[in-house]
Order: sequence, then C-alpha cells, then structure tokens
Amino acid sequence: MKPGNELLFLALGGSGEIGMNVNLYGCNGKWIMVDLGMTFADSGYPGIDLILPDLSFIEKRREDLLGIVLTHGHEDHIGAIPYLAADLGVPLYATPFTASLILGKLEEEGLNGEIELNTIDIGSGMQLGPFGIRYVPLAHSIPEANGLVIDTPHGRVFHSGDWKLDDAPQIGHPTSGEDLAAIGDEGVLALVCDSTNVFNREAAGSEASVREGMEKVVAAAEGRVLVTTFASNAARLHTIGEVAKATGRTLCVAGRSLDRILKAARSNGYLRDFPETVDFDTAMTLPRRQVLIVGTGGQGEPRAALGRIAFGEHTIKLEEGDTVVFSSRQIPGNELAIGRIMNALARSDVKTVTERQAHVHVSGHPARPELAAMYGWLKPQMVIPVHGESRHLHEHRRFALEQGVPQSLVQENGEIVRLAPNGPAKLGDERVGRLILDGDVILTADGTTMNQRRKLGVNGLVSVAVVVDGNGRVRGDVEMSLQGIPVEEDRDAFLEEARAAAAEAARKGGPDDKLREAIRLAVRRCATDWTGKKPIVDVLLVRI
Repeated sequence: MKPGNELLFLALGGSGEIGMNVNLYGCNGKWIMVDLGMTFADSGYPGIDLILPDLSFIEKRREDLLGIVLTHGHEDHIGAIPYLAADLGVPLYATPFTASLILGKLEEEGLNGEIELNTIDIGSGMQLGPFGIRYVPLAHSIPEANGLVIDTPHGRVFHSGDWKLDDAPQIGHPTSGEDLAAIGDEGVLALVCDSTNVFNREAAGSEASVREGMEKVVAAAEGRVLVTTFASNAARLHTIGEVAKATGRTLCVAGRSLDRILKAARSNGYLRDFPETVDFDTAMTLPRRQVLIVGTGGQGEPRAALGRIAFGEHTIKLEEGDTVVFSSRQIPGNELAIGRIMNALARSDVKTVTERQAHVHVSGHPARPELAAMYGWLKPQMVIPVHGESRHLHEHRRFALEQGVPQSLVQENGEIVRLAPNGPAKLGDERVGRLILDGDVILTADGTTMNQRRKLGVNGLVSVAVVVDGNGRVRGDVEMSLQGIPVEEDRDAFLEEARAAAAEAARKGGPDDKLREAIRLAVRRCATDWTGKKPIVDVLLVRI
C-alpha cells in the first residue's frame, strides 16, 4: 500500500478503543504519523503494565514515512515513543512543553541524541513532503494540546487531537471560535475528531469552575486532605495550588510523575506561581489541618502514591478525620481497582469525595454542544470519528450527520480510508495488533509467552521428571511438583495417582518426543479427572 495521487487515513491505534493513539495520513507516495501512544494493561495481561501499538504496517514502509507529529503530552499520545520511535528512524515534532516531556522519556531510556526531536513554536508549523502542517492550540487538561491543520494537494484535514471548549482554561491560550471559523472559511475537507464524550449532552465545563468546588471541600475538612488527579493535568495542579493558598494549607507532592510534570511545566513558563512544597516527613509533622497533599493513583494503580498510602506502605499516613478527593474521572475498566483503594481508605475511616459528591472535576474532552460548535466553525465536508470505542464512533457519526455534516464514516484500527478524491471510502484492511512490554522485552500480545501465562493463571502447572534407562525401564520415583493446582486437601492422593499415570505411560516406551507427549497427556488427564481443569504439564525426560 503506497499512497497514490490521493489522501489516505489509517489508524493503527485509538479507533475502536480509548488510548494508544496512532494515526497515519498518506499522500502522493508519502506518510506522516500523528501521535504514538500506549495504553495500560488490565487483568487480561498478567504481569504486564504497558501495551504498545503494533507498527508492522508502517515499519515495512519506513522509507516513505516523513515524521511523527505529536499533538500533546498525554501518555496515550506519546507513551510509546521511547520503545518504538527509534526503529522508525524519523524525526519527531512537538510544541515546547510536549517536547520537554518526550525528552525526559528519551533520557530515561538512554536514547537522548538517538532520535531527532524538533521543537515547533506554538501556532507554527512545517512542511513535510506534500503535507503542510500547522499547530492550532486547543483547550484540554494538559498544557499545549493542539489540533493540526494538515494541508495537502487533495484538501485540508483538521485533526482535533484531544480537546474541549473552555473560556477560562487556567493554563495556556486556546484558539477562539473566531480563529477556528477562519480556518473553516478556507475550506476543510475532513474533521478527524475526538469522540470520547459524544454521549454527554452537557458541555464539559471550565477548569475555573473546579476551584470553587474543591475549595469548599478542602476548607471544610478537619484533617489532612489528599487530592488525587492525573499527573499530566497541569491546569488541575494550578487549581490545587490556588486552593492550598486560599485555605492556608502547606502543599506536599507525592508521585514521581507529578514531579516530572511540574519540572516540565515550570521550564516552559507554566505553574510559575505554584506554591513551595514540603517533603513527606515535614508534612507529617505539621498540624493536620495545615496539610494538602496532591498524589497520583486515582485510577487504582497499586504502586502509585495513593495505593501505597491507602495500604499503609508510604511515609504519608492517613487516618480517621482525613479526606481523599478524587479529582478525576473513572476510566472504564478501572472501577474494581479504584473500589479496592476506596475500601482500604474506608477501613481507616478516611472520607472519600468524588465528582458525584462535589464539583471537583471537569472533563478534558468535548461533549455534544462542543462538537456541534466545532462543526459550525470548521464546516467540514466529512467527519471521521476517532479516539473512542465502537459505540462512541458510531454515535459520533450519527450526531455529525444530524448536525448537518454532509458525510461521516466510521473506521476502526486497520481500516484504510480514502479521504480524497471521491471519499470517504474504505479501501481495505491492514494488520494491526498489540505489543506488550514485559520487563525490558517487547513481545506480541497474542504470542506464546502471554498465552502460556494466561493458561498458567487459569489452570496451573504440573512439572514432571521421569528417568528412563536404556531398556526403557523407569528408574527411581517419578518426581512431580504442582503450582496452582486445586488439590490442597487431596494433594498426596493426587500425586500418588498422577505419578502412577506418568510411570505407566513411560513404560510403553517410544521415541523421546512421543514419550514426553504420552506422559504429558496421561498426567493432564489425571489432573482433569481430579480438578476439572487442564493444567500446563511440563515433562523432563532423562535417559540413562
């Protein structure tokens, strides 16, 4: 698939899911990539923290890839860069704050200097082959969120990135409706647009409105207060800093990612008036009503600051009379993990406050009124929904058409769409998938390692060692160990029967590979009879 005299769009991540955003635009033989994100693993990936996109499609065409353009600094848009960008061998482009975050990631992985990172001034752009690209500042929950105006010989695309409308965003100066309308007046072929909150009928709301609600909660609290939010939400950090000053509380920051965001923000002119902070030990010596802690872990991450605090594994301690404010939205799928943290806090009689009890959070994504406003300003000929699960994408298409957008098409990861000429039209499907970061090794998410690990977690493991002499006779006892086999009360009886089954299979003889398989099947049948499960059976055959 080499783009001809046309404009193509292909998502390798972020369409049909929320997270791991990777978007490709193809034109006149060349490609550009917009964003290179990752997502966090769930219980379906035991032992795994990070999931990365499979870039096989563009890796095979890397000589035609001109660069990677980053819209903003959230992990689902830049998180895969340290692991995958070096193999692509193309320059990165980002505005200053996002570039600072990327540089920190590259330094941590020892890649500083190995990947070309170009810093683009806010509102500026560059020409990459047939693509003219301009950054357009938009409001979001992180500094320097940008849409992209992408001009091509076949028409203009407005790629929204993550965005919302906010008249008082606290940080940054997003583009106004007047500016967006000017872009629309020049003609927009396609709006490729965030779908996260398409089901919400009320606008997300301004970050400025959060301060009043949070200040009321903090001012009313009797003891220590911990506010947990996404580390990257620098606007929220500004709000928390203002609340600390207004309520006379000393601020303590708990979380390495928060430290990184604060450093990057200050180095780029943001959060310059953020209050001075104290360390954990000092915070614990202050009167309880004088402490405000901001910490990571609001999505239930067990090793983040809040999780460790909740289970008494941190220098910071919370107890009866203290309050934890969850100043973030629950990401679907994290409900159980968050509930686990809340239950641990409840056992210590710590009060928890969420957006259901007080106005302590606003979303960073557009709801229906904001989407309608964007359509009105840009007047696109078509809307291509991205950044959403299937239900979000299909609802976004329906809504766009209801609002008078002439055309809209739902695509998901791997579906190549021709935007022009004669678009939108699906041309075919390309292979997409997921990779997992397992320790320091990147593997396919559906490969042997992960499949075996899942089987181990579900069915357990039986290890068998059999010694056979040159005459095919079993020598000594069959050795066997169990991992995760549900035979606690009957362990000895099970082992006796399983050893006998292994020995009987071994006595039938045969070539080593067939003999190992016969022993494996005999032991597994025995385990299934006893437990109803089919464990992994590992056979060590020793010939003497």
